Amino acid sequence: MRERLKALLGQMRWSGMAAVLDAELDRAERQGTPVPEVVFRLLGAEDAARREKSLAYRLSQAHLPLPWTLQSFPFARQPSVNKAQVMALAGLEFLRRGENVLLIGPPGTGKSGIAVGLLNQLCRMPLIAIDELGYLNLKPEQVNAFFRLMDQRYSLGLSTLITTNLDLPRWYELF
Repeated sequence: MRERLKALLGQMRWSGMAAVLDAELDRAERQGTPVPEVVFRLLGAEDAARREKSLAYRLSQAHLPLPWTLQSFPFARQPSVNKAQVMALAGLEFLRRGENVLLIGPPGTGKSGIAVGLLNQLCRMPLIAIDELGYLNLKPEQVNAFFRLMDQRYSLGLSTLITTNLDLPRWYELF
C-alpha cells in the first residue's frame, strides 16, 4: 500500500507529503495514532513544502543582488549600524502603518544588505525597494515617473524602501 501511496503522491506532485510519508506511517504504527491526526500531519508537511517552494520562487524572481538575510548580516563588522533598530524594522510595523524606510550612508556600510534582508522578511508584502538612489542619472521624464510612482504608493498607503549615499539636501541635485 505504501508504494501505491507514494506513486499517487508523485502523480499528484505532493512532494512534501511524499517526503514524510514513511516516517509518519511508521510513527502512527508505533504510537497507534488516530487516522485524522496522521492525515493532518501529512497535509501539514505538504503545506510547509509548498510555502517553502513558493518563497524560494518569489526570492528568485526578486533578483536580489545579495543572498543576505538579517540573520546573516555582519552587524559586528558594521558598528555604525544599529542592530536593534534594524531588527525592529524586521517586525514590519512600518508596512502596516504605510511608512517608508530610507537608509542613508556612505558606500560599504550595509544599506543594500539590510534592504535585502528586509525583503527576505517581507515575501508577500507590497514593498518596492530602490537600491542606491544616488547613482541614478535621471532624465526629466524619469523624474516625473518616479514622483508619480511615489505619489501613487503614498496615496494607497504602500511603503517604499530606498537606500542611498546622498544626504537628503543633495536629493535636489538628483531630481
